[in-house]
Amino acid sequence: MTTLPSKAGTKGVPRAARERQVLAAATEEFGRQGYEATTIAAIAARVGVTKPLLHQYFGSKQDLYLACLDPVGDRLLNAVRAAMAEPDTGAPPTHLRVLGALFTALDGQREAWFVLYDATLPPDSDAAQRAAYYRGAIDDLAAIGSADLLHTAGSTDPLDADALKYAWRGLCTALVRWWINHPDQSPEAMTRRCARIFAAGRSIGSPEGDRA
Repeated sequence: MTTLPSKAGTKGVPRAARERQVLAAATEEFGRQGYEATTIAAIAARVGVTKPLLHQYFGSKQDLYLACLDPVGDRLLNAVRAAMAEPDTGAPPTHLRVLGALFTALDGQREAWFVLYDATLPPDSDAAQRAAYYRGAIDDLAAIGSADLLHTAGSTDPLDADALKYAWRGLCTALVRWWINHPDQSPEAMTRRCARIFAAGRSIGSPEGDRA
């Protein structure tokens, strides 16, 4: 959880520093409350500035959301791209590298995942369209990973890959939600936990697991 100074935004704070404080608070508010329930007043109160000042710096609520979304979307997208571009030596496998990269990218601002994956964005708004761009780009990478994984397992059905892509998004969301509720867990600990969970899942699905 982001901790902000009680007097943040008072006279004498440089504008750049004040804007960083606002963006940190707004990212957490949007991530925790959702776009629809988040108010400019709540963000201003957290930072210790006035609503007019926030409007002066960032414009409308949607403009402020976009100012939070773009860094989050770029950070997550770049993390997934970098993890998938690493040589596939088999240890760790691609899916664990991607999860580890996501956990590392979100560390210190875990609620940011739900800024991107916010179901309350106004339909057809600039905010919804921009979020859809990032989600689509991440989904495209997930589709590549899903197809590769299924090909290794002997499946070439494109619907299998499509279903796995959506399941992967849901899994990532569930893991991040669990992680938010366990703030003592580091990105490295989460990645190790996921490795154990996946290993258990493979055991359950194996013939030996069926006979257990």
